[in-house]
Amino acid sequence: MKSSPAVLLARHIVLILFAVAFLIPFVGIVLAALRGDSETGGFQLPHTWTLQNFAIAWEQGRFSELMLSSLIVGAIVVPSTLVLATLAGYGLAVLRPMGHSAIMTTFVIGLTLPTELVIISLYYNLDSVGFTNNYLGVALAEVALFLPFSVYWMHTHFSGVPRALIESGRIDGASDWRILRELLLPISKPALTTLVVLLSIWAWNQFLLVLVLMQSPTRRTAVAGLGYFVGEYGTDIPLLAAASLIVIAPVVVVYLLFQRSFVAGITQGAIKG
Repeated sequence: MKSSPAVLLARHIVLILFAVAFLIPFVGIVLAALRGDSETGGFQLPHTWTLQNFAIAWEQGRFSELMLSSLIVGAIVVPSTLVLATLAGYGLAVLRPMGHSAIMTTFVIGLTLPTELVIISLYYNLDSVGFTNNYLGVALAEVALFLPFSVYWMHTHFSGVPRALIESGRIDGASDWRILRELLLPISKPALTTLVVLLSIWAWNQFLLVLVLMQSPTRRTAVAGLGYFVGEYGTDIPLLAAASLIVIAPVVVVYLLFQRSFVAGITQGAIKG
């Protein structure tokens, strides 16, 4: 049924109000970052526009090292989680081994497990095998943290694939691996892209795990390093705003690059749900 013009107008007004509510704080941070050192005040245009705050924040916060750490952790976490979740989702949704329902239920329960509940025991377990204060330990912890949702996401996607497509591949003599590689993965681009974007954002924004597992300040990720930057320069609002924009910029870039596929994947999941 086609919506009336009044309903469409109301929807657009609500969306615009939400957009404005989300953008106003961001605009305030941008204006603060462009403000001169001697300027103070609230939400107002700077008297002196300057980009010097970004250069100072980058140097004082040692963001070249922090950004590299974030990229290293993300380069391990995102592809590892994507591969494991795809294989697990395919196995549980298509191959359906014995006890697949119980296994899937375990992953769903994992979605409700807060990081704060296991962080202390996780630290001692990783420390006993020498996996604290290094990138691999942080990456493995994040993979374990992100796997429940990732497996659930891919399981939901593969469950919505028509069984006739899978059976046609089996009739042609295709192996399970070939069905996944040549039949299912080509049509799974929206779901995979959406998962990549989500994993990239989550890995970049992870704070508590990095804070606990990585003691070396030079090897912490950008978000964890920002926490220490806030403690040191908390009274310098322009510098703090510039540092915050430096940290969130990669997340915004990733979303803008994959916006179409991300929205398509989210919409596809909503329709199937």
